[in-house]
Amino acid sequence: MSPTPPGRGPVRPLAEINREIRALVAAGRAGDVRYEELLAEWAAAIRADVRPAA
Repeated sequence: MSPTPPGRGPVRPLAEINREIRALVAAGRAGDVRYEELLAEWAAAIRADVRPAA
């Protein structure tokens, strides 16, 4: 079974997403649509990183 649900592309590393989020916040653009998209992408990356308990 694939670790990525069908219909979803690969998830970017959290560090990369965090860098982009921090740059928007530093620029005072946390209200932008891109910021909201990044938060959703960050949440998806967190979910993808969760491993089932042994």
